Amino acid sequence: MAKKYIYTFKEGNGKDKKLLGGKGANLCEMTQIGLPIPPGFVITTEACLAYLKKNKTGLPTELRNELHAAMKQLEKETGKGFGNPENPLLVSVRSGAAMSMPGMMDTILNLGLNDETVSGLIRLSQNERFAYDLYRRLIQLFGSVALGVEDQEFNVIWNKIKKAHNAQQDIQLSAKALQQACQEFLDLVAKKDRPFPQDPYEQLELAVESVFRSWMGKRAVDYRKEFHITRDMADGTAVNICTMVFGNMGDSSATGVAFTRDPATGENRFFGEYMINAQGEDVVAGIRTPKPISELRKEMPAVYRELDKLRHTLENHFREIQDLEFTVEDGKLYCLQTRDAKMNASAFIKTSVDMVNEGLISEEEAILRVKPDMLEQLLHPRLDPEAQAVVLAQGLPASPGAASGRIVFDADRAETKAKLGEKVILVREETKPDDIHGFFASQGILTSRGGKTSHAAVVARSMGKPCVSGCEAIVIDDIKKEAVISGVKLREGDTITIDGTTGNVYQGEVPTIDPEFVEDLLVLLEWADEISDLEVMTNADTPEAVTKAKKYGAVGIGLCRTERMFNQQERLPVVQDMILAETPEERQAALDQLLPFQREDFLGIFRIMDGSPVTVRLLDPPIHEFLPSHDELVEEINHLKRLKQTVEGMSGLPDTLKIIDPELHDRYAANLEAITKGLAELKDRHLTASIIEAKESLLEKVDSLTEINPMLGHRGVRLGITYPEIYVMQIRAVLEAAATHIREGGKVAPEIMIPQVCTLQELKWVHRYVTEISKDVEKKFKTQVPYKFGTMVEVVRACMRAGRIAELAQFISFGTNDLTQATFSFSREDAENKFLPLYNEKGILQHNPFEVLDVKGVGRLMMITIEWARKTQPGLKVGICGEQGGHPDSIRFCHHIHMSYVSCSPPRVPIARLAAAHAKLTEKEYRLD
Repeated sequence: MAKKYIYTFKEGNGKDKKLLGGKGANLCEMTQIGLPIPPGFVITTEACLAYLKKNKTGLPTELRNELHAAMKQLEKETGKGFGNPENPLLVSVRSGAAMSMPGMMDTILNLGLNDETVSGLIRLSQNERFAYDLYRRLIQLFGSVALGVEDQEFNVIWNKIKKAHNAQQDIQLSAKALQQACQEFLDLVAKKDRPFPQDPYEQLELAVESVFRSWMGKRAVDYRKEFHITRDMADGTAVNICTMVFGNMGDSSATGVAFTRDPATGENRFFGEYMINAQGEDVVAGIRTPKPISELRKEMPAVYRELDKLRHTLENHFREIQDLEFTVEDGKLYCLQTRDAKMNASAFIKTSVDMVNEGLISEEEAILRVKPDMLEQLLHPRLDPEAQAVVLAQGLPASPGAASGRIVFDADRAETKAKLGEKVILVREETKPDDIHGFFASQGILTSRGGKTSHAAVVARSMGKPCVSGCEAIVIDDIKKEAVISGVKLREGDTITIDGTTGNVYQGEVPTIDPEFVEDLLVLLEWADEISDLEVMTNADTPEAVTKAKKYGAVGIGLCRTERMFNQQERLPVVQDMILAETPEERQAALDQLLPFQREDFLGIFRIMDGSPVTVRLLDPPIHEFLPSHDELVEEINHLKRLKQTVEGMSGLPDTLKIIDPELHDRYAANLEAITKGLAELKDRHLTASIIEAKESLLEKVDSLTEINPMLGHRGVRLGITYPEIYVMQIRAVLEAAATHIREGGKVAPEIMIPQVCTLQELKWVHRYVTEISKDVEKKFKTQVPYKFGTMVEVVRACMRAGRIAELAQFISFGTNDLTQATFSFSREDAENKFLPLYNEKGILQHNPFEVLDVKGVGRLMMITIEWARKTQPGLKVGICGEQGGHPDSIRFCHHIHMSYVSCSPPRVPIARLAAAHAKLTEKEYRLD
């Protein structure tokens, strides 16, 4: 049997979004449950793929035949004729992929109008203005989408006609003015490659082809890339052919966009906007600022009641917040589409908790509604309410959050500036789908026109970016690249701040404060923790970071880097003395000074965690990292020598001046004496031979310590074995701090972790130190300190010897940053700066392996390690503390291989908690290739 490419709304399977696209599937579903949907049909995503495979050279014959047959069926159903001047059938042609991509692909409305049918429509409707309004819209939209005429060329003509007829708004133009626009639009198209087609079937086929091609258009490709929409999630777009209904037939007609709940806050109230005597594109494009949906209750009370009923029907049926488009044609309500609403993280979280409380969804469904990475939106700073900031203007709060940046007036400039590292705010009269790359690049979006359901608002909310729309106090001059806001002139490059929660616009950068967790998020994360198998710990080494991580829900510290503590200003000179020591005694003297510092650091952390695990990694990096670099020292030594030479030359200045000009010498004798004295003191304090010699000696030491490849050199456990006194001091600091906290009445669970281990013998060597010091501390403090001894696994050989290492290690933690470097033979800094972006772009590697765990390579090593280690020690505690430990995809893999915990930076703890629950709930779907 021939493949079926077309399904009517009455026969399509509303659950098959991959075949019918999200929009088409929902139109079928709504039709079949009896909602007021105009008749139509769906061309499948398979047809799109067949067209694209055919190299875009016209519709496949079988699809063309099926399309014509479907139109004949639609004529029978509506009682109208496609191209019939007596009773013309008009249709819309709209895209619809399996995953919602609002505004990213093409749409054409009012298809089927031509010079003959427009006359028939006038006779039929007795409304000349209405008919010409439809025709001019079709010519412009078809001309720009299907024929490639620049939209701006139509706008120039349109604005000229509006000016000639003294019309501020489109609806103020007369039928005669609209007829003039139609003719001038037709003349414009005729000057291009091909005239506007008068054959409705030619219009239809070209429109379908345009929608198919838009699947591979730049904005659609950029959108899929930004939101990680892969081919298995959505491949090709469906095309929806729907009978036109008209919101621009007069004051008894309207069009609008609505959400079953507020998409900005999640509040359970009807939210939306509409326009009287308009078509849907007017609302979405933001050309005019629409009215809030609440006013429809006054203007069309019966329609509002029907719309409110539709709202509840849709939400209860789809069990999800819906974003719907509607049209009122001469008092009759039609629903043109519904889809799952795009919302920011706060709204998703609130609606998830609310819908559980309302009995609409389960706790598990609520957790799965909120994607873990969404939580990043909640961790951005908010404007300081105490800041003395002056509000320039206020628009509509279209997408919450605050952002500061330099003004740019077009999407291309935004992208260019962002690539140079600048933070920018995209400022436009209204945005279009083609601006999508500018959205990705910007910190926030500000528009002078459009409402809360405009393109700018919807896309910004889906990205979690702040947006202020409809800020009519802004007058933008794209040519001069400047804007005037409430009398203040701002040019491109000037800094502004926008607050998408209030709609306020500020001049300059407004100070921010840390975010606060909302109650609903705490509830959602409690549900997540009850489901998860993985525990979530944190990487932290200061009391401030530890406090924040505990507040975010970390159950322990999976990585406390001791070297970070060495870098504090008052400690670094002591650390350098320790490194430069010529004898063990000199080194021990420096370490004795460091011991109280380290002990106090650990004590502060133990007090905060009070019984939760604290995994302390002993010194890891090469010790030369605590010293100035070779180049810095050479520059400093040369500078001192030049300065010394200059000072010595200036010391003879008084005698020289006395010879050249005795009178001048005598006049400034006192000053010259002071200068000479000052130079002598400068030389004695800073430029003596011993000072310069000390710097030269330090340079020799740095050169002796410098390694060709330090990341594979003298670091980690190798350093602890070469200079055991360093590890001895750190172990003592950990155990004495723990003992002190026990004596204070607290609880402790210290874990001492050894880095860069490749053999059991290294662990044994350090374990002896721990055993001896533990006994000494127990005797000194008269208390027993419980502790665990373990290792990082970041060396490939350690993976291969995991069975032996587990004979002594009580836990292991994968250091995936170094393990990834070793597995790929990549230097991270060089790879990320030189070739990794190209590898990702060319598809050689799907992800940056330093951000997303490489499950096929590094992951396999981890699986082998766990299998062999747990054969030796069943139930061994295994974790991950590399950066990938906070990435949702990596967490899913960690759950799959039965790890005990993941550890990540404090801000990613909430993300990891939610991701761990997702991993558990979707474990049956996980497949490791």
